[in-house]
Amino acid sequence: MNEKVKQNIKIYGLITLSQLLIASGVYFFKFQNNFSFGGVSGIAVLMNKFYMLSAGDIVLILNIALLLVGFIFLGKSFGIKTVYSSLLMSFFISLLERIAPLTEPLTNEPMLELAFAIGLPAVGAAILFNIGASSGGTDIIALILQKYSSIDIGRALFLTDLLITLSVFLVFDIKAGLFSFLGLMIKSLAIDGVIESINMCKFFNIVCVDPEPICNYIVNNLHRGATYCEAVGAFSHTNKYIILTALKRSQAVRLRQYIKQVEPSAFIMISNTSEIIGKGFRK
Repeated sequence: MNEKVKQNIKIYGLITLSQLLIASGVYFFKFQNNFSFGGVSGIAVLMNKFYMLSAGDIVLILNIALLLVGFIFLGKSFGIKTVYSSLLMSFFISLLERIAPLTEPLTNEPMLELAFAIGLPAVGAAILFNIGASSGGTDIIALILQKYSSIDIGRALFLTDLLITLSVFLVFDIKAGLFSFLGLMIKSLAIDGVIESINMCKFFNIVCVDPEPICNYIVNNLHRGATYCEAVGAFSHTNKYIILTALKRSQAVRLRQYIKQVEPSAFIMISNTSEIIGKGFRK
């Protein structure tokens, strides 16, 4: 099995996992509480009030309609990953409706359910964004606007979501509307937080006397790169070396333990970073 096939299996596996998380959060916690934070699922919550179709069927119809619009306006640039992701979410919601039918919320704690209604889709959306995939739905409208206009896409999507959220006050009641508005405010922060957590790495500044053992360990045992340069201590005026390297969190623990063994007097500065672009990290 070549590397490209393995990469595709990994990508589509992550898309499947992300859509299962999103569908679970939407079906078990959003639909039953009439929470609507925008998007296709938010529209489905509102339409379900007036139509005999289930919310899952409405999501499927809306996603198919938006996919057709996407093919018309975006053509070949409309990726297969978006099609797969969009239809998979509809499939999972319809499947959950049939294997775990619900007529009321799982608990009588709306704040707890709001947390899961935000958290599960946020994790799923973060996984999608992290691999450069789209969940379809209203993202398709954003892609069309991006292609044919100079409209600020982020602002346009937020205003659309805000309009859908405010409609909850009219369609349902003040309680559902307030919860939905709170969910909209938290949603974007939650997604950003999850993305940052997924990409979190450790950046090392190591001041030491002998850089060779540490650099050899980084390159040969951790399979990462490192850079070192000469320096002079401002207080001691002795020659030192500074090693710079970026590692995953599990690798950072191993490097700290190794430095403690080979050069306990080394001075180590470790900082968190989620934006590392280059070989071995993000392209």
